[in-house]
Amino acid sequence: MSVPADETVLDAALAAGLNLPHSCKSGHCGSCRARLLAGSVHYPAGRPLGLMAAEEAAGFALLCRARAAGDLVVEARVIRSVTDVEIKTLPCRIDAREPLAPDVLRLMLRLPAVENFRFLPGQYLDVLADGGRRRSFSIASPPHDAARLELHVRHVPGGTFTGGLFAQQAAGALLRIEGPIGQFVYTDDASPAIFIAGGTGFAPVKSMLRHALERGTARDLWLYWGARTPIDLYEEALVREWVERHPRLRYTGVLSAAADAGHASGLVHETVLTRHADLAPFDVYAAGPPAMIEAIRATLPARGLVLERLHFDSFDYAPDVTRQA
Repeated sequence: MSVPADETVLDAALAAGLNLPHSCKSGHCGSCRARLLAGSVHYPAGRPLGLMAAEEAAGFALLCRARAAGDLVVEARVIRSVTDVEIKTLPCRIDAREPLAPDVLRLMLRLPAVENFRFLPGQYLDVLADGGRRRSFSIASPPHDAARLELHVRHVPGGTFTGGLFAQQAAGALLRIEGPIGQFVYTDDASPAIFIAGGTGFAPVKSMLRHALERGTARDLWLYWGARTPIDLYEEALVREWVERHPRLRYTGVLSAAADAGHASGLVHETVLTRHADLAPFDVYAAGPPAMIEAIRATLPARGLVLERLHFDSFDYAPDVTRQA
């Protein structure tokens, strides 16, 4: 297929319906690494941090940052578990907006009644704005409660889209979305599971936990939510209600820039390591900023975590992204 010269290989694949492995989309996490079988790519901003020079020399590329320099053949994995979920572009309305923290807004989107928007817990969608701009947001509501889609929007300094949402767009405003997207999805089984959220990484984790708890999962669940201060654990009261109602769920809030009797202190992945001497029996689902995900990938396998059982979504709070039509 033909694509614009300045479109990334990953975006071109997603637009063609190929759900290739990816996570942060900013060149940090390495999830979209693939081998080039023919052709070459270039990186307008230089080689991404997530791709070592030796890997590039060996013929690997990070598809989320790579632009094709010509005809290209790529060897990459297609995520089969989500290939039956159709990616759609749909109109929707802002049904409600509610501040959750000084810099976090809950946005409830209502889709047309005639549309069936199927997604899996943990996936995300893109909100499309004027000029080809788009912003990615994880879906915080579970698939069985999809009459309204819940998003957690963090205000990004300098971001015209999020700035508009916080300053002026009210209930009833019309938006366009594209989704669902992503292979960070929850699968229920008998193994115990640990969920690690950093900041608004709680959004996809919320979708997963509501899916599991409200469907009556029989597995033991642990949630670790890391943030700077207590106000940044913006739905902690809800989480504590879940713990009261569901004995299989344990919760620990972790603060990196504050200390109090109700929370652990330090970095969230370090708290997980202090609480679990052997991670071999666990599935781990982690969502948050790249530094958190990189630390998890570097340290948890040393405690026995099987790499195939580590599922993660790494994302930056970046300015608006433009994708060519």
